[in-house]
Amino acid sequence: MLSTIVNIHAFASPVTDNQFNRIDSILSLKEVSITAIKQGSNLQNEAISSTTLSSKNIERLNINSTNGISEIVPNFYIPEYGSRMTSSIYVRGLGARIDQPVVGLNVDNIPILNKDNYDFNLLDISRIEMLRGSQSTLFGRNTMGGLINIYTLSPLNYQGLRILAQYSSGNTYQAAVSYYTKINDNLGFSILGSYYSTDGFFKNIYNNENCDWEHSGNGRIKLSWNPGKVKVENTFSFSISRQGGYPYEYVETKEINYNDTCFYRRNNFNDGLTIRWNIKDIEMSSISSFQYLDDNMTLDQDFLPIPYFTLTQSRKEYALTQDLIAKGKVGNKYKWLGGLFGFYKDTDMNAPVTFLDAGIEKLIEHNRNDINPNYPIRWDERELLLNSIFNNTSFGIAAYHQSDYKIGRWKFSAGIRFDYEKSILKYNSNCDSGYTIYKVDDDKSAEVFRNDPVIIDDSGSLSKSFLQILPKFSVLYNLPMQSPSNIFMSISKGYKAGGFNTQMFSDVLQQKIMSIMGLSAKYNVDDIVGYKPEISWTYEVGTHIECLDRKIQTDISLFYIDCTNQQLTVFPDGTTTGRIMTNAGKSRSLGAEIAIKMLPTKHCELNASYGYTNAKFNEFNNGKSDFSGNYVPYAPQNTLFVGTVYTLDINADWLENIIFDANVRGVGRIYWDEANTIAQPFYALLGISVKFAHKKFSLQLWGENITGTKYNTFYFVSMSNAFLQRGNKARFGATLRITI
Repeated sequence: MLSTIVNIHAFASPVTDNQFNRIDSILSLKEVSITAIKQGSNLQNEAISSTTLSSKNIERLNINSTNGISEIVPNFYIPEYGSRMTSSIYVRGLGARIDQPVVGLNVDNIPILNKDNYDFNLLDISRIEMLRGSQSTLFGRNTMGGLINIYTLSPLNYQGLRILAQYSSGNTYQAAVSYYTKINDNLGFSILGSYYSTDGFFKNIYNNENCDWEHSGNGRIKLSWNPGKVKVENTFSFSISRQGGYPYEYVETKEINYNDTCFYRRNNFNDGLTIRWNIKDIEMSSISSFQYLDDNMTLDQDFLPIPYFTLTQSRKEYALTQDLIAKGKVGNKYKWLGGLFGFYKDTDMNAPVTFLDAGIEKLIEHNRNDINPNYPIRWDERELLLNSIFNNTSFGIAAYHQSDYKIGRWKFSAGIRFDYEKSILKYNSNCDSGYTIYKVDDDKSAEVFRNDPVIIDDSGSLSKSFLQILPKFSVLYNLPMQSPSNIFMSISKGYKAGGFNTQMFSDVLQQKIMSIMGLSAKYNVDDIVGYKPEISWTYEVGTHIECLDRKIQTDISLFYIDCTNQQLTVFPDGTTTGRIMTNAGKSRSLGAEIAIKMLPTKHCELNASYGYTNAKFNEFNNGKSDFSGNYVPYAPQNTLFVGTVYTLDINADWLENIIFDANVRGVGRIYWDEANTIAQPFYALLGISVKFAHKKFSLQLWGENITGTKYNTFYFVSMSNAFLQRGNKARFGATLRITI
């Protein structure tokens, strides 16, 4: 079977005609010096379904993080909930809330290995590309749904001082200063610093304080050197974030009301080095990176004003990546690319769960005493620590190749990747506590029967190896039209790595405690500790058409995805304390995407994109219920974006033009569970902005969800209690940008 990958550029950089260049921004920025290495420089000529956002689009739409491109890209959705750690991404019916992502992220060609680092502030971005469909042949693990490419400004292409000041609802403010300079024609550097703060919008009535506050800082130092045939670029970046987060509302009371502390703290440092050089007719590239993550997630795990239990996940992670790429061509017909990729990641994690008074009473003592009321127990201390310490080492190596061959208007592409990965988990789970057994006499009086210690020290090692062969084939036909237009077909295999459910080791301890007290396990622990890789085959067909001198661009695609062992995040039944990743048997996803861009006049631009996804389980039985035929949860069925931009020329010394923007973002329906019993209906959010632009400054006044639409971004059930997070209310702000 063949598929088409359609190149969707609904929000591509403005056309080259000068009359349209002023639509988006007063600032004209050149391309970054280090562009995409593995794909072509013009995505419209590649067999890739994509959306491109230029720096002008990013600024105009007030996109401050990766969440901001949600819905703009057809069938692409990133809900805002929890904290910056919960970077859940859904595309074309694929996605998961924890562990391995379905979409990869590259920043200046450097792959970010941990999705918990995906959510960061976007500053001085040259462009963003979102490639949909499996990219696993060239980019490997965790890109079966697509790839996000982010490119930052280069000091060789832009020089000057940039200042950003923004204030908006919730006492939210952001400030940034960056400086770009060239030491000589071949050497330049830049430095950037920013600070972000918000009081938040959701109040925890237990302490009458906002729970979603945040304070964060970011920095970036970039060095670019281009001495002739060699191009070198090194980027060092860091981010420090402190958050409250997790404004989860108890559905029964419609209140955010929990008694224990919730927060997320993250420090991360990344350094990436890219070197490109030519050897005769071959271009060589080396992409190296070092990544460090130090974070702590602490939760009131029950999210109630009752002392049940708390969870902490404290982690330190080091990662190294190395990609060696060679590419060349023979004449004008044949092009080839090949490479070797390797990574190493080492994670130390401490993940204790602490049962508090109500948790011990209702989740342990009550269950035990219902079975044997004549010999009830009482825990000796009113806190029970279930401690789990992990070291997870994973590494992998891959070899890949792709060939492109042109015959007349036809272009054929074929690629293959051999990918090996191994993951080793060393664990130590321990508990040191005890309880007292009482004997109830006939007169209902109780006396001490005996004291039983609960001492568990369980250590071990688990390992998983994955070997994947990932082929891809596509064919492109250039239509006989004056403007560049084509049709595509392609088929590709993708995969998402398997792993271990570290949060479930507290339940391993809980089950062993129950066993000590004579209670049987509610589920097989061995079945929930690990999960399998997710495998997909994507088939696609579509077209990209430009007409009227590129004033109208239309892209349409149809896709079908066959998925095996789809990874789903669930809360197990019973009195468990963690989330687990499980595998559904088989699922399929089919749908369509359309994007239209129109330039009716030199002052007006219209954009529209729509994505439809129908994702269902073909086979999924969890041993208790059969969900076959149901919709896959958390993946939206529809995404919509409609926007219009109008530029009013002033041409005064103090003001060049005024740019008006109005847009609508829509998403839904989203089912919240595998049984499809509850869902978020389709909703739409209206945004507006007006920008007063001068070549050295701009002031933008903007509003998001100005109609105050009510919607939910997250819903889950834990311990038979339902929780949700509300979507953002109406927000208004002002953004000042100065360039010197």
